[in-house]
Amino acid sequence: MLVLLPPSEGKAAGASGPALDPEALSLPGLTAAREAVLAELVELCSADEDKAREVLGLSEGLRGEVARNAGLRTAPTRPAGEVYTGVLYDALGLGTLDAAARERAGRWLLVFSGLWGAVRIGDPIPPYRCSGGVRLPALGPLGRYWREPLESVLPDAAGGGLVLDLRSAAYGAMWKPKGALAGRTATVRVLQSRIVGGVEKRSVVSHFNKATKGRMVRALLREGVEPDGPAELAEALRGLGYTVEAEPPAKSGAPWRLEVVVAEL
Repeated sequence: MLVLLPPSEGKAAGASGPALDPEALSLPGLTAAREAVLAELVELCSADEDKAREVLGLSEGLRGEVARNAGLRTAPTRPAGEVYTGVLYDALGLGTLDAAARERAGRWLLVFSGLWGAVRIGDPIPPYRCSGGVRLPALGPLGRYWREPLESVLPDAAGGGLVLDLRSAAYGAMWKPKGALAGRTATVRVLQSRIVGGVEKRSVVSHFNKATKGRMVRALLREGVEPDGPAELAEALRGLGYTVEAEPPAKSGAPWRLEVVVAEL
């Protein structure tokens, strides 16, 4: 099983590991593409702070992120699973999983990134700021830039198993499973259910979405549940206490859509 996660905009500080070595990262087929993005990002942030803030969409209060990017090549690293923070990663709680669940997380989880393309949670990376929606002056929109490199490596990484796609739209655009692999892919939408005037109303709420996805992945990791396909995933989630409505694709070559309904956080 391969679980596709978005990164977080904020990153944990305080890394103390060795300096970045792009060749030490998983998915070595992405190394050349990573080097190209890294080179342009470091050059941009070293040469013109104001231009870099504009390109990266950073406010005045985040000016320090430009200097951090400028020093990425020599910055200390920590495992990617410790670098990414926020609601989804807090709910996932990688640091509190037992050894067996952490081993599964290392195999199953893949975090998408505007800078790295995709990394596994054990990959040593420094904190950085470069979202998937960034348009670099030379390389262009990163969402488009990464499509070809990711398509060259991710089908093999997925193998013949289930792909659970929990990415946000910006990162979902970087790679879309195709053909038979798409048929083994499930996307998830989290809906909050409320009773208003005696009638159920469902809505998408960002905080519910992120927290529920994090807890859902944590439950799969802890229980060691590895479904063969989207229909089996829906059943497994129901067995873990989730309310799940599964919608098979209307045509071949498209992913399944699972709706997870929650009443409270």
